[in-house]
This record gives sequence, C-alpha cells and structure tokens, in this order.
Amino acid sequence: MELSDVRNELDKTAKKLADFRGSLDLENKEARMQELDEVMLEPGFWDNQDSAQKVISESNALKATVGSFHELNDTQENLEMTLELLREEADEELQEELVAELKDFKKKMEDFDLQMLLSDEFDSSNAVLEIHSGAGGTESQDWASMLLRMYQRWAEDQGYKVETLDYQAGDEAGVKSVTLSIKGHNAYGYLKAEKGVHRLVRISPFDSSGRRHTSFSSVEVMPEFDGDIDIEIRTEDLKIDTYRSSGAGGQHVNTTDSAVRITHIPTGAIVTCQTERSQIKNRERAMNLLKAKLYQLKVEEEEARLAEIRGEQKEIGWGSQIRSYVFHPYSMVKDHRTNEETGNVGAVMDGEIDMFINAYLRSKIS
Repeated sequence: MELSDVRNELDKTAKKLADFRGSLDLENKEARMQELDEVMLEPGFWDNQDSAQKVISESNALKATVGSFHELNDTQENLEMTLELLREEADEELQEELVAELKDFKKKMEDFDLQMLLSDEFDSSNAVLEIHSGAGGTESQDWASMLLRMYQRWAEDQGYKVETLDYQAGDEAGVKSVTLSIKGHNAYGYLKAEKGVHRLVRISPFDSSGRRHTSFSSVEVMPEFDGDIDIEIRTEDLKIDTYRSSGAGGQHVNTTDSAVRITHIPTGAIVTCQTERSQIKNRERAMNLLKAKLYQLKVEEEEARLAEIRGEQKEIGWGSQIRSYVFHPYSMVKDHRTNEETGNVGAVMDGEIDMFINAYLRSKIS
C-alpha cells in the first residue's frame, strides 16, 4: 500500500471517529461513570446485592464503551505520527508495520461500529436462549445438542457467563430442549440475530444405511429481566406445576420437587426453571422468564403488524429456516436472510458465528 493510500484510509477513520464522538455523548457518559464510582464507594453499597450488581454492570458497560473509544482515538494518533515519520524518511520495514497496524485498526473500528448499532432498549441486557428440537426424534435432538455446544463456545469466546436454567435430555441422545442464561454486556443485542429455525443436512450417524437426513431445531432469544419491567401478569392466568429437577445426563439436582413450570394460559407461553435448589427461587426466576417471553411476544406482534402494513409476506414454520448447515454432499453454512455463507462448517460449530450475527445486525439498518 502506498503512503497516499494510507493517508486516504486514515482520513476515513478520522471522520468515523468524529462521528462516534458525536453519537456517544462522551461528556455525559464520563459524568455518569463518575457518579457510579461515587455510589460504589458509599457505605452499605453491598447491602442490596441485586441493586449493587446493576450499578456495577452499568459502570462496566460505560467504561468498556468509553475506554474502547479512547483506545481507538490513541491508535489513530499513533498511526498519524508513524505516517509523518515515513514522509520525512523512507523505511520499508516501518511502512509494512504501518500497513499491518492500519488493517488491524480498521477491523477494530468495524467492531466498535457494530457495538454502536446495539441501541435498542434491551440490547445491552443479558440474554435467555432456548433451543427446542424439531420433529425427528434422536436426529433432531442430537442437532439441538450440537447447537447448544455452538452457543456455549461462542459465549465463552465473548467472555460471557453461561448458566443452564432448564435441561430436558433426549430419549437416546442429545436434548429435547434447553434454556440458557447468557450474562454479559450486549448479550441480547447480539443473540437476537439467532432467533429462528436452524436446519441441518448430513449423513446420519444413527442410520446404519448411511442415508442423508435433514433435521430442524428452533432457537428462541429473549432479554433477561430481573423484575424491572412493567408487564402485567394476572395470577388467574397462570398454571404452575412443580417437579423433580434433573440435569444433563439425567442426574438428580435435588431430591425434592423444586423445579417449576409456569404456563401462561392466554398465550400458551411455557417457561421452566430448575437451576436453584429452592422452589421459591425457581418460581421467582421462572416468573422473570415469563415476563421476558411475554415481552418478546409483544415485539413479534408489533413486527408482524408493521410487516402487514408494508405488505411483507412472511411464512412461519419449519420451512422458513433462517440458516442451513450442510455437512453433505458439500460443506456450507448459509444464512438465508443475508446470504452470508462459509464453507468452514467446523469453525461455525465451534462457535465462530460472528460473521452471521454481524451481517444480520448490519442488514437491519441498511
């Protein structure tokens, strides 16, 4: 890359940084960070654990955003200085380093730009992710377990904390359904891109004839609430069942009926929680899950209404998969909403799904 090309690229990143500065409202964010730091120093801050955790989460999120911006700004200045040095005295090795650093810098700018897109009300929230196997018994239940591993790997790579709220093992292998709590900044904002039906095509390891099978699993994603959202739920609209908890592999988590299943009769929404040893705590968490599910239903109803106004036709069902994972007769993962695709199926199944998430998020504003 010629120095004139480097100059043009740095002009573009400088303009983008100026745009970031304007939309971030840095002054107010830094003032809020100082307020939160003072709150955390107050006596009795830890008296209310839930409240304290919310303050810490907000503070960490602000510091991450503001810190990332300042880091980008410092890098821009360093690259500018290196360019000026090269204008004064040619140095081929230094020029190669500058070009490599500029490429890395542009990638970081793109990542930060993507974070800026996550501005919807609950994008910064933790996420609740549910995986349900489709029809097909062992085949689809094994596929659900593969998706479970994929999302667990992705979450670990992001530095998120994963907790299993409910796990229903498959009859012979895999899982019938699983509910995960994925905790971390922007977890819901990213994972909302994964909501929908996921389709697998492969030679079945469970078919002695070696035939090709197609399996489906659905993924539901909701923001996780801690009782801080105003959604009215009437007691008479609920059916509450208790049962004995069991974890992955069928081992008993508890010897009492501590697991809770709540059915919201008007909508048919069902939530379960068995992660706590206390039935009371499981019921509390299940109610928060129900609020999240009812919120998601409201969002979907609004999206459907707007789609009808715009004249869009959307099929709902197993045939309307958002993504296909083909293992045979060729290797490819393709997202049908954005046409983003890759032939590296193994990497995707190891959690490398950012390319699909990023493409989906960018498509929502294009």
